[in-house]
Amino acid sequence: MLRQMEKVGLQYLQPDGTLTPEGEVAWKPIERPLKIEFYRWMCKIRLFDQRAVILQRQGRIGTYAPLQGQEAAQVGSALALNREDWVFPSYREHGVAMIAGMPLKQILLYWMGRVEGCRPPEGIKLFPPAVPIATQIPHAAGAAWASKLKGEQSVAVAYFGDGATSEGDFHEGLNFAGVFRLPVIFFCQNNQYAISVPFSRQTATETVAEKAAAYAIRGVRVDGNDVLAIYTVMKEAVERARSGEGATLIEAVTYRHGAHTTADDAGRYRKQEETREWVELRDPLTRYRRLLESEGLWSEAEERDWEAHCKQEIEEAVREAESAEVPPSSHLFAHVFADLPPSLVRQRESLFRLEEG
Repeated sequence: MLRQMEKVGLQYLQPDGTLTPEGEVAWKPIERPLKIEFYRWMCKIRLFDQRAVILQRQGRIGTYAPLQGQEAAQVGSALALNREDWVFPSYREHGVAMIAGMPLKQILLYWMGRVEGCRPPEGIKLFPPAVPIATQIPHAAGAAWASKLKGEQSVAVAYFGDGATSEGDFHEGLNFAGVFRLPVIFFCQNNQYAISVPFSRQTATETVAEKAAAYAIRGVRVDGNDVLAIYTVMKEAVERARSGEGATLIEAVTYRHGAHTTADDAGRYRKQEETREWVELRDPLTRYRRLLESEGLWSEAEERDWEAHCKQEIEEAVREAESAEVPPSSHLFAHVFADLPPSLVRQRESLFRLEEG
């Protein structure tokens, strides 16, 4: 079995829903409300993700990047942060964005191509999703440096995939963080594929985490489908950063259940037996729900009620996003150039004349 062959790193919650001895130690001090919150968030994020895929198929949002299968990595890490921390996501961190305080309506507007979807509410330290690969990594290092220079306690987190580790920005961000001992966390969701390129073609090293040694920062490999292990590792990394001990590179070993985006066909480059192993035997929600049920913290009735609540909230967000005021056509030419080049000036004037005529 793939599960027996592959090393997923630190694991507290096993795929069958039982805790390891180390997991028992990590589980006991966590308060009951947080234990339940882990699962509630994972459920809500999965339901939103499934609805978003349907919306894209119906032509109601643009190309969308699903996250199903990576809920534990996002929930466990995001719940270890506070509102003073800076988050620099890639295009797949919808779950992180929700926990940070981004309304569902705003997330949907982003995937509708609306600039409003990039603007979080006042006080939410969440940058817009970075579509260019790895560009958010130096940004996070820069924010962490600013925090350190100002004597603040905030931490910066960059989220990225395994493909980003092949970019120069990855090296530059980690090198800068190591040299200046910055309060930053580099959170890699290694979902095994950068679109169709397998992890084995990204790097000659066995893991992402071991790359940390080159920058004299801490590196940790953890089971990305184990929300308890993710939370524990992230909590430790945050505490280290706040206390001046520097950066951490976390590699969360996970798997996206579906395609890279709705424009992709994962069946063309992934074997069915591999996908079946991850989806049926390693699912992050299934294993955690088993744990909650064994502890008497969750039931079928609570599952039905929470699912109904989430679906209602998601549908309300869809209605709000679809009823938003139509943006002016001038938005097509905004937010890229400070001074439009002549070719775009001509296109803009041509569009305006068509609208007036």
